[in-house]
Amino acid sequence: MSGDLPRTNIQGDPRYRGSARHGSLLAVPTFLLSHQHPADECPYAFAAWRGFQSPLRHRLALSSCMQGGHSLWWVVDADSEQEALGQLPDYVSERSEVIRVRSVPIP
Repeated sequence: MSGDLPRTNIQGDPRYRGSARHGSLLAVPTFLLSHQHPADECPYAFAAWRGFQSPLRHRLALSSCMQGGHSLWWVVDADSEQEALGQLPDYVSERSEVIRVRSVPIP
């Protein structure tokens, strides 16, 4: 998915209506990175980070590995899907889905 999200009005609620940004700084898109691996490859998913430079290193990630789900999730800011995936080591990014997201108020 590329480009800006269209301004929308979800179910008529004005809080969901996209608004034009004012000022000289553009908003950086936010992405959810969702990674899955088989249980027997769990050690590889963590070892892949060794020596890999990333703003995600040495930070917390959400994980279901200890509960048997073998998934990891990160919320990252990046200019594109490719840049978002580039924050992950190859082993991890090749097994990941990238989803553009944004915060919305929940009524």
